[in-house]
Order: sequence, then structure tokens, then C-alpha cells
Amino acid sequence: MKLQQLRYIWEVAAHGMNVSAAAEALHTSQSGVSKQILALEDELGVEIFIRNGKHIAGMTAGGTEIVEQAGELLLRAENIKRTAAEYKNELVGSLSLATTHTQSRYVLPPVLSTFIRKFPDVSLQLHQGTPLQIAELAAKGVADFAIATEAMEQFNDLMMMPCYQWNRVVLVPAGHPLVGRGKLQLADLAEFPLVTYVLGFTGRSRLDDAFASKGLQPKVVFTAADADVIKTYVRLGMGIGIVASMAYDADKDSDLVALDASHLFEFSLTKIGFRRGMMFRAYMFDFVEMFAPHLSRAKVHAALKCSSQSEVDALFSDSEVPTL
Repeated sequence: MKLQQLRYIWEVAAHGMNVSAAAEALHTSQSGVSKQILALEDELGVEIFIRNGKHIAGMTAGGTEIVEQAGELLLRAENIKRTAAEYKNELVGSLSLATTHTQSRYVLPPVLSTFIRKFPDVSLQLHQGTPLQIAELAAKGVADFAIATEAMEQFNDLMMMPCYQWNRVVLVPAGHPLVGRGKLQLADLAEFPLVTYVLGFTGRSRLDDAFASKGLQPKVVFTAADADVIKTYVRLGMGIGIVASMAYDADKDSDLVALDASHLFEFSLTKIGFRRGMMFRAYMFDFVEMFAPHLSRAKVHAALKCSSQSEVDALFSDSEVPTL
């Protein structure tokens, strides 16, 4: 049995039984992947995958367990490489992040700028996607960290630490009727067409829950994953915008008025997730603390020793999470 063969079955499973996609990710041929999987099955004496002709249709019961154990072994192998790299040169390596547009556009730039100055020889990779895609990238080991507000709890392989809480602002053009109305109420917002985030993005669920709790049906006319797109359509007069407070820049968005909406919606919590059992390079601790200063090296070390998310939650239950 070879480590390479375990990587092949792991990648095929991770790519939805698509051998072609797995081969592309592994930078090898489809026939080579298939040949090595068959060789492994012959050696083990069991079928890992269910086949429909030449196509893989799923995994056998035994195959599911084998692939799960293969993932654990591959993570251990990666940790061995990281341990060696740490002793060889703790200032050289790579850091891969998976996150949403809001984080990468409005929150991460000053953090990454500081990180690059401190660790110029660490290669950075930034993957953007939906919260589900982000969590999946971290769970599969493609990204070291997933940073998002929603959906990460759906992946049991991820351990999540609280970073910061945030709320929303309502964006309107200057002279809009809401500007002079005083403290906003949800009923005020329900009077106008709304432009906001798509479902599953940037705390959108909190917005929907708030309207539903008051028996109101918001008139959502346009949704986007990108706050800059939302602001564009507010400027075009399509409706009032509801965006994360950190997405408003008083200088760059001076043509828009930001109205406080923090009293209307529950605060959302942004978290950073990593794969259970992952070894941290020294600079990874630095990155986490730069992004969320309350996540000290000692706290993260304690989180790494936790065996479940409930233990991590208990660890941070008394911690004060900052508000952006």
C-alpha cells in the first residue's frame, strides 16, 4: 500500500466520484488514477468504489471507512511535512485561506498586509466562495483556514473559533425619506424595495429571521454575494441596501448615507475554522492572532487539544468577542 494510492482514493471521493476531476487536481492522468485504485483494491481484497460500467457511482460500506482512514493518514503525513518544515525554517512556507468576498475585500487586507511584512517568505493563497464551499475547502485540506459567518457548522471535521461579531447598516442615497425618520424600525424598511445578500451569505439568515419575527414580508428585489454590487444597485435607485457594517467606507461611499440598523437585527458571529488534527506552523498562530487578537497563541493551543466542537465552544464561552 502506497501513500499515493491513499491520496488517489481520497481525491476521487472528495471530487464526488469524478476520476477526471481528481486526476486534474492531482496533476496526473485519469488512467493512472484508475490503475492505482484497482491495484489498491486488489491488494486489500475489497472493493472501495461501486462501479457502473467504467464509471464510479459511489463507495462501498468498507470503502467509506477506508477513505475516512486514508484522510486521517494523509493529514498525519502533511503534519510530518509541516513539522520538518518548522524545524528547517519557521519563516518559510505557505498559508491558504478560504473566505467570502466581504472578508477578503473589507476585513483581511490590513491583516494580510501586516502578515506579509512580517513573513515575506510565506506564500499566501486566497480562495473565495460561498460559505459551504469555503468550509468544504478547509475540510478537504485545500485551505488551512476557513473564515465565514454561516454554514461552517455543517462540517464535523472543522474546529471553529469565534473571531468577531458584527451587524448591519442600511444604505440609502442622500435625500432618501429614511434619512430624516430617526431611529429605524423594521416596518420602515418593509416600506421600500430591498437590495441585500443572497441566502447563505454574510448573515442573511439573521435578516430574514428579524422580519419574520415581526410578521413582515420584506420586498427583496435584488440579491448579490458582493457588497460592492449591492451598493451599485442602491446608487441606481433599485432599492435601499442592507449590508454588513464593515462594508461601508465613509470616504469611498460618501454619496451614500449609512443608517444604523444594529438594533434591528441580531449580531452575527464570524468564525475561523481549521481541520481537526491539523498541525499549526508558527506563522499560522501569528496570522490567527493578527486577524482576531483575542485568539492568543495559548488559546489556540488549548483549542487544538480539544476533541470536539463542544469543547472548543466551552473553552471560549467566557471570552469577550470583539465587535466590528
